[in-house]
Amino acid sequence: MRPSSLDTSFTAETPEGIALALRPAGVVPRFYAFSIDAFIRLVLLIVVSMALQGLGGFGGGVMLIVLFLIEWFYPVVFELMLSGATPGKRSMGIKVVMDSGLPVTPGASLVRNLLRSADFLPFLYGFGFASMLMRGDFKRLGDIAAGTLVVYAKPVTLHGAMPDAPPQAPARPLSPREQAAVIAWAARSSRITEARLAELATIAAPGLGLVAEGQTATARMLGIAQWLLGKRETTT
Repeated sequence: MRPSSLDTSFTAETPEGIALALRPAGVVPRFYAFSIDAFIRLVLLIVVSMALQGLGGFGGGVMLIVLFLIEWFYPVVFELMLSGATPGKRSMGIKVVMDSGLPVTPGASLVRNLLRSADFLPFLYGFGFASMLMRGDFKRLGDIAAGTLVVYAKPVTLHGAMPDAPPQAPARPLSPREQAAVIAWAARSSRITEARLAELATIAAPGLGLVAEGQTATARMLGIAQWLLGKRETTT
């Protein structure tokens, strides 16, 4: 699901139906991560070159093989580890995952890294940079082809403490999908501003038939959410 223009998270659903909130990493942290990894690869190449210096032509051949392996498989090896990140990405607190939020697969990691050659075109990662700037999920061409995302490693909690509100029954029966949407909106209230909360309520309430006279859309939807969670007003 692509994030809306007013949102900052990418919501993915696992095959088990679990909703995950992912925060795509933008151009700046990915550039820094790339620079750190490039420096590490350069150091590795210098060390190997010095070790092979006395082997003549044979050493030169081995050096070419090492150069190929480091350039193309350095990111793959680290991305397939538990952290899902190269040293550069880990230092920036980001990692690679599938669009579903699950760990990246070997095939996807190979595709996204082999297509770095396409992202590099026409020069200095021009296509990759343009692709990231044009997309809300900051995918480069390799990510689009592989179905992967580069996200912040720190998990984003979709649901938090819900504000207390008097429970109110909805004006009409709500479908399971509508009920889930109302509850998810209320659960996110602790993570978004009051203005954003009211904006979403104003957009959603009329379509759900939840508007009541004398109440704001926010208050009405919070009451409906409490009612849907099983809270009922009691009389004495």
